[in-house]
Amino acid sequence: MPFVIIGIKEVLELNSALIRNFCIIAHIDHGKSTLADRMLELTGAIEAGHAKPQFLDRMDLERERGITIKAQAVRLEYRREGLKYQLNLIDTPGHVDFNYEVSRTLAACEGAILLVDASQGVEAQTIGNLHLAMESGLEIIPVVNKIDLPSAEPGKTADEIVDIVGVKHEEVLFCSSKTGEGVPGILEQVIERVPSPEWSGDGMLRALVFDSNYDPYRGVVIFVRVMSGKLERGMEVKMMGAGSETHIEDLGYMNPEMFPSDVLEKGEVGFVITGIKDVSKLPVGDTLTESLNIAGTALPGYRRPKPVVFAGLYPVENNDYQQLRDALSKLQLNDSSFYFDPENSKALGFGFRCGFLGLLHMEIVRERLEREYDLDLIITSPSVAYRVNCKDGRKLIVENPTDMPPSSEVETVEEPYVALLVVTPGDMVGPVMELSQRRRATYKDMVYLSSNRVELYYKMPLMEMVSGFYDQLKSNTRGFASLDYELTGFEKGDLVRLDILVHGEPVDAFSQVVPRQNAQARGRELAKKLKTIIPRQMFQVAVQAAIGGRVIARETIPPLKKDVTSKCYGGDITRKRKLWEKQKAGKKRMKRVGKVDIPQEAFISMMSNEDGS
Repeated sequence: MPFVIIGIKEVLELNSALIRNFCIIAHIDHGKSTLADRMLELTGAIEAGHAKPQFLDRMDLERERGITIKAQAVRLEYRREGLKYQLNLIDTPGHVDFNYEVSRTLAACEGAILLVDASQGVEAQTIGNLHLAMESGLEIIPVVNKIDLPSAEPGKTADEIVDIVGVKHEEVLFCSSKTGEGVPGILEQVIERVPSPEWSGDGMLRALVFDSNYDPYRGVVIFVRVMSGKLERGMEVKMMGAGSETHIEDLGYMNPEMFPSDVLEKGEVGFVITGIKDVSKLPVGDTLTESLNIAGTALPGYRRPKPVVFAGLYPVENNDYQQLRDALSKLQLNDSSFYFDPENSKALGFGFRCGFLGLLHMEIVRERLEREYDLDLIITSPSVAYRVNCKDGRKLIVENPTDMPPSSEVETVEEPYVALLVVTPGDMVGPVMELSQRRRATYKDMVYLSSNRVELYYKMPLMEMVSGFYDQLKSNTRGFASLDYELTGFEKGDLVRLDILVHGEPVDAFSQVVPRQNAQARGRELAKKLKTIIPRQMFQVAVQAAIGGRVIARETIPPLKKDVTSKCYGGDITRKRKLWEKQKAGKKRMKRVGKVDIPQEAFISMMSNEDGS
């Protein structure tokens, strides 16, 4: 390729022709991070054999669970035919809860490596992430991974990929990310098939903010893809959406650690540090432009992810409330996808109502709070947001079951639904369909990927999804099924608020919104469980499940009974009867004025034993 310098524009075109921006997308645990390790070693970014596995997974939780939670960007240099190519690789999460991370990544890329495990075949989230990439117009490079495993069936897996993606057999690549076999061929295909960044004619600075992080010393660190123009150290910049203005203190790229640079050219991916401490002034999805030469139009961003699962977080010790507030505020700086609001529970005291993207996201946030901030927490049963239309014309969004109005005031209740995709072996279709039917799912379609691999499509209420469906699906299919889902909207449902009363007093932490047809069975189950958990008192205690003012289930906790006649030896029975009557009257009076204090251990036990069945 001749190096002829005609002008600034031509130089930029020449440089961007050697840039490739791509990501790796796959189902969870199909080898994305391990493949990224081999690419880092092959290009010399890290020394072969000396780096820790899953190098781009920086969080302890990512390493322990073997999953990617945050997308990570890294620049690789690859020499080919005397030219030095710049490969910007972004390693993405695979779990459905972190799809928002994947969608943000795709906006910064021109190509995607679709990785499929040769022993597992195409899974549900493989298909979900593939559709995201295809909607973004990315060049897809299909790769069959883990071909070194004894149980690998690369030919069969390649057939599934050909049917789904619509590529030719010869376009499917094979590799082992563990041994490195086939990885050089993947990099060659990235250079051949992934297009270089397109030139934007006006040359004005437009950089897409696709991720952010918070550094306690340097403030917010934003990760950008420069779409046009260039970023320079010391430049005065403006966020076109948020309107905030600042200057660039430092910038550079990940190689794979932070590597400073004076400039980021068009097509490059890197980080920008401005010293701003407020994450809201540098929102993800916004467009960064030059303050003195503002671009005419902003880049199309992406919608801010909306929480779909809600739960209460309470400190076990009430004195830790302020520490929990501070911890949530700091954690939100690194993960803006969840929110929290203060709330007060009669049973649990002061805490926070939090919104999450899914059950795994909720579990990750709870675990990070307990580990990184040394907190002991109680988390209430997960719920979803309902739309309530009241008879007096009010329209409410109810995120906490205790806020659900009485049935007498409600006209209609709408609950969120998801489009559900389950991929399962053909011989396990029966148990999957039976489980889905119990969970109020509506069957939509069935597609055979191969002779023994089936896609099942359902429409299902989100509440059924978050109340233990995934665990039961894995149990019923011996771990072979996988699922992916997408929110589709709200639909009317016959739902009621189920309250739990202990000694006549409602316990707000146990309130739930349930389908009317399941209310009695659910109430009976909760009452039985509480009977075994609440310690016995000196008086009889009733545990009741109620809808409005109507009790639908009841269990009775018998009283502790002291032997008041232990000192009476023989003699007239009359004395014993007097003592028993006196004890009976005392218990009756105590039952009338007594109060049951439910210990924290009971709440912890109830929440940890929730299975949603």
